[in-house]
Amino acid sequence: MANDRDSQSQLGRYAGLSTQWMVMLLVAVWLGHKADLYTGWKVPVFVILMPLVSLVFSLVQLIKEVNRKKE
Repeated sequence: MANDRDSQSQLGRYAGLSTQWMVMLLVAVWLGHKADLYTGWKVPVFVILMPLVSLVFSLVQLIKEVNRKKE
């Protein structure tokens, strides 16, 4: 019974992380698009860079979260 409860807790945790990643990437692409429109550059530099930077940042946060000891 405790194992089933732990599995549901883990599922909720990873579902929350995946939702957070999707929202973060969508916001990064949207902000990159707005920045590219503002600069007027033909090459979409910010649309490429902003999601990559946010992914690196989130992966570092994820590694810290996974390596953190349970309290």
